[in-house]
Amino acid sequence: MIRRVLLALTAVALLAASALVQPAAQAQALRMWPRHVYAPYFETWTTNSIPAVAWKSEARYFSLAFLQTAKKGSCAVTWNGTRTQPAPGPHYQGQIARLRQLGGDVMPTFGGFSADSTTTEIADSCTSVSKIAAGYEAVIKGYHVTRLDMDVEVNSLDNKAGIDRRNKAIALTEAWARRAGWPLRIEYTLPVEPGGLEANALHLLRNAVANGARVDTVNIMTFDYYLAKEPKPLDMGGLAITAANNVHRQLAALYPGRSAHKLWAMEGITILPGIDDYPGKTEITRLGDTQRILAFAQAHGLGLLSIWAIQRDNGGCPGAIDSNSCSGIKQAPWAFSHLLEPVTGFF
Repeated sequence: MIRRVLLALTAVALLAASALVQPAAQAQALRMWPRHVYAPYFETWTTNSIPAVAWKSEARYFSLAFLQTAKKGSCAVTWNGTRTQPAPGPHYQGQIARLRQLGGDVMPTFGGFSADSTTTEIADSCTSVSKIAAGYEAVIKGYHVTRLDMDVEVNSLDNKAGIDRRNKAIALTEAWARRAGWPLRIEYTLPVEPGGLEANALHLLRNAVANGARVDTVNIMTFDYYLAKEPKPLDMGGLAITAANNVHRQLAALYPGRSAHKLWAMEGITILPGIDDYPGKTEITRLGDTQRILAFAQAHGLGLLSIWAIQRDNGGCPGAIDSNSCSGIKQAPWAFSHLLEPVTGFF
């Protein structure tokens, strides 16, 4: 009897030890991203292959755009609102696996202009915080990812109920990740002006703080400024740096306990290579602008650089405004990616 009790107690102790070790082992098995990374957006509605683009462009980390619901009121996550492409699901599983064989990884992105304009961004569409969090968790586990991006713009930026639900769901997801030993990082991608984040974007971040939602990266979109009067051309490199400096000042007020070094590491910059959609072609980001942004990012230790989008990184449509498949300027294929990729590293 004593021997059986001792064996039983030993078994319980081993199970408890296993439960304690499991999260750490699981975390070790997950692919860790570099501390500083070039992660261009990849347009998932195209027929392009992620590993093929990675091989040609030399980029290895991608923000996959976009995840959203198929219709307003739904809580089911899909790729680009396509009912036949649920997320998680078989779509992209094989391509992500091949990318990881090349040493890369992906960050699924929720939202985007289309979803944010049509109430199909999941936190706008779904009124259940627990179901939104379940959607996040399913995507994390289904694709075995450690990063999620929330691209919030246009109508979604003024949907206060959606903002509150999203941040509550992020807090729930982060609590789940802590319990599971999953090294999750959350990114917010937000529009910006040269003067910094506007009031609605600042409200979103304040709401995150109020709800206990940890934001690891604030990624600013340094294009489509639509200023009242735009000279031709704008200094897109200089304006991106000005915006980043002003956002740094705003983040310091939002997170007073963080050092300047940590606040810079918290920032990301996304550029739009070539001609954006502002009429008159006054906003053109060229390789020279990008070189200045890269130097600034490296000097200050920004955590992320990105472009919208990797499929634009070619000169196939001279003069075109805001094409999804080319930059509209004369350039060599993958020139922006080849310039920005060296920022990726664990330093």
